[in-house]
Formats: sequence, structure tokens, C-alpha cells
Amino acid sequence: METLRRTFQSLSVRNFRLFVLGQLLSVTCTWMMVVAQDWLVLELSGDSGSALGVVTALQFTPVLLLTLYGGRLADRHSKRRLLMLANGASGALALALGLWILLGEVRLWHIWLFALALGTVNSVEAPTRISFVGEMVGGELLPNASAMSAAYFNAARVAGPALAGFLIARLDVGPVVLINAVSYLGTVISVALMRPAELHVPAVRPAKPRVVDGLRYIGRRPDLMLPLALVGVLGLAGFNFQLTLPLLAKTEFHTDSTAFGLLSSSLAAGSLLAAFATTARRGRPTALVVTGSALAFGATEAVTGLAPTLPVACLLLILTGFTMMYFAQASNHRVQLGSDPAYRGRVMALYTVIFQGTTPLGALVTGFLAQHWGPRWALSAGGLVSLAAATLALTALPSLAALSRSPEPDPGP
Repeated sequence: METLRRTFQSLSVRNFRLFVLGQLLSVTCTWMMVVAQDWLVLELSGDSGSALGVVTALQFTPVLLLTLYGGRLADRHSKRRLLMLANGASGALALALGLWILLGEVRLWHIWLFALALGTVNSVEAPTRISFVGEMVGGELLPNASAMSAAYFNAARVAGPALAGFLIARLDVGPVVLINAVSYLGTVISVALMRPAELHVPAVRPAKPRVVDGLRYIGRRPDLMLPLALVGVLGLAGFNFQLTLPLLAKTEFHTDSTAFGLLSSSLAAGSLLAAFATTARRGRPTALVVTGSALAFGATEAVTGLAPTLPVACLLLILTGFTMMYFAQASNHRVQLGSDPAYRGRVMALYTVIFQGTTPLGALVTGFLAQHWGPRWALSAGGLVSLAAATLALTALPSLAALSRSPEPDPGP
């Protein structure tokens, strides 16, 4: 009973509990739309991996270009209001795309335009949402709340693709996108119902926070640089499952949208288990935990590319999802718990840029490899590159330890 209480400790905070409920609904439906969108792109393009790579690249390019500015906005303005505005805008975009599909006039360039617009909104929403978790629960409960955030995200990632595969087969793509549009109201309403007086807002907000000050702050922190570098390489090479899994389902195993949903759900199931495993964390993880989990991820992803059958691929994807999320949580906690709250919006914005902003290039490269060598090679190559980067980081740990002897966060601006 005590273990169960500690696992869900952050949910005792009313504001965070509301947030999780709204996000669980919204993110589940977002994953439904991701599957629907990718399936539609494959249908319109004749199963082209390159076309799927372009959609992914367009969705994440604004993250690369604009998220640092989004982090600046998060440090300067009310994160609660920014989240309501961003989710309202995402809902409006999904509504427009869903209606366009139902009219039967949708073309590839329409989906590309939608992906670009949604990525622009996400460049503000992502750093705001990540840094807002600390304001809802405070520093002591931040590791647990961050793990719970990963848990709801991956619970949605399990349910969303599975539901999408079922609904696409019966209702087609358009209604699935419209369901997602309505679901954004869940986040808007849950955030609106929060009690502002119970938020852990910094006593003084920087009047004019500058992006460059956040970059300088990170540059003085070798203990932050290592996890950020690993996140960049693994995000670029290894975290391209939104591209490889639909191709694996359709071109290697020759299955339908239901099987694609099963592959995505298997990856998410492993991630969910890892998220619950990290709820026990009470402090900042070490650099060795970060690099060790990166090594495990690279190895499991490389082996997954060799899976001979769909059931074997699902089992290996559970292991890959577990190691992927364990690494993501370890790096997130090491960066976020080591950052001064006054800089946290900008620090987590850079984390988001590195984590998601590398996706456009990674998607294009992975799409090219999948087109010419097949999705198996693309998947295994990502794992091998991740494995090599983690090995290099492991050898660099003694030198970084000498440069950074448990530094304290700099005082706020």
C-alpha cells in the first residue's frame, strides 16, 4: 500500500490531477490522429517512405526553429494561459483537416501544410507544458510528477494506436481526426479549472528573459551538456518509430492498419512500464544511469530490426520502448532537476529542440534508408548509431566528472 501511495504521490495535488485527466484524453486522441495521418499519407503516396518522412520533417521543423523562443515565452508569461491558447489552436487545426478529409479533396500538400502549422503551435506548447509540471507540484514532487506525465503519455500511446486501427477500419480516417479535434477541449477545460493560487510560480519572473542567457547558462554546466548531447544523437538516429513502424507493418509484414496499431502499442506498452518504474525516483539520476540506459536502447532497437515475424517484433518493441522511455526520463530528470527555476523554461526549451528538433533531419535520412534499403535496415541502423554514441559518452564520463564536481545551479537573473 505504501509503495502504491508513493507511486501516485503527485496525483494528490489537485491541479496536477486535473492536468493528467485532460492530457490523458487529449494525448490518446492525438495518437489516434498520428496513426490516421500516417496511414493516409501512405495511401496517397503509394507507400512512399520519403513522403512520410517529409510530413514528419515538416511537423518538427518549427520545433527546431521556434522552440527556444517558446521557452522564452514560458519564462515570461503565465504557462497556464499559454497552454490553453496552444491547445485551442491545435484543436482548430485538427478540425480543419478532418473536415477537409471528409470533403474528399485532401491532397498530400494539404497534410504537409497541416503538419507545418501544428508543429508551429507545438514549439510553444511543448516547453511550456514540460516546465509547467514543476509549477503544479513543486520541486520535491517533480521527479514523480514527471514520471506520471510519461505514464499517461504512454498509456495514451498504447490505447491511441490500437483504437485508431479499429476506428480507421470501420469509420475511415476523417472521423478519427475529428475526434482528436474535439479532445483538445479536455486539456483546455482541465487547465482552466486549476487554482492559480496553488501553483508554485517563481516569486519574480524575468522581465525580459533572453534566449542567449539560457544558452550561456547551459554552456557553463557540463553535467547538463552530456545528457543533452545524447538526447540529440538518439533523437536524430533512433527515435524515428513514427516512420519505421508503419513501413514495417505495410511493406515487410504486409498487414493492415490494425497490425500497425499493434506495433505502435507494443512500443508504448514498454514505455509505460518504464514510466511507472521511474516513479520511484526521488532525486536527480547520475550520468551513469543516463548513459547506461542509452546503451540498452541502442542494443534493443538494433535487434528489433532483425525481427522475423510480427509477434517477435511486438515483443522486441516492448523492450525497446522500455529502454527508450527509461533513457528519456533519466535525461529529462538530470537536466530539469539540475536547472535553476528561473532558467527552466529556456533550458527545457533547448531540451525539446534537441529531442524533437532533430526529427526533421532524422526523418528524411530514415525515410531515404527505408526507401532504398528497407525499414529493417533503417531501424537497425538507428540502434547502432545510438549504441555508438552511448559508448563514446561512457568513455567521456571521467573527464566530465573532473570538469563538473556536482555544481550548484547558478542564481536566477
